[in-house]
Amino acid sequence: MPAAPSAAALHELLDKQEITELQNRYMWALDWRDAEMYASCFTEDGRMLWPEGSAEGREAIRESCARMGAFYEKLAAASAPLKPFRLRHFLANRIFDIKGDRARSWAYWLDINNDNLQRWPQVPGYGYYEDNLLRTPDGWRFTSRMIYNEVSGESSAANPLRNLL
Repeated sequence: MPAAPSAAALHELLDKQEITELQNRYMWALDWRDAEMYASCFTEDGRMLWPEGSAEGREAIRESCARMGAFYEKLAAASAPLKPFRLRHFLANRIFDIKGDRARSWAYWLDINNDNLQRWPQVPGYGYYEDNLLRTPDGWRFTSRMIYNEVSGESSAANPLRNLL
């Protein structure tokens, strides 16, 4: 019979699950353009960086999501009478490096949307996230999220996880 997991191992599993839930909540907020939920995934002084820009502070992050939502609403209105297109993001291959109340995480992402006349699904974007996280009284939150987009931006030529060995 295998040995029971230690309390430390169970605590690490709980942390990984809580961080995964945060990452999932971020994706749902992004796809449904819920600016309040989106911003709540970050600490008050959180940072988000992507190939086309950045936002610093929870309010700026909320505003960036609201602007994105307004942009997509304009696209939907312009494509009428077609039904509005949908955008859905997915995460895979998560890696965690947890040290007490701080953590780092990496995950591949891709988005599927149907922004075409036939409304057939396509994969127009993919890349990976590099996250820094902090355990807060409200749970894990991003202190920074770097979005690498393999279509519109560049990513490291070297394996970002190489230093974890």
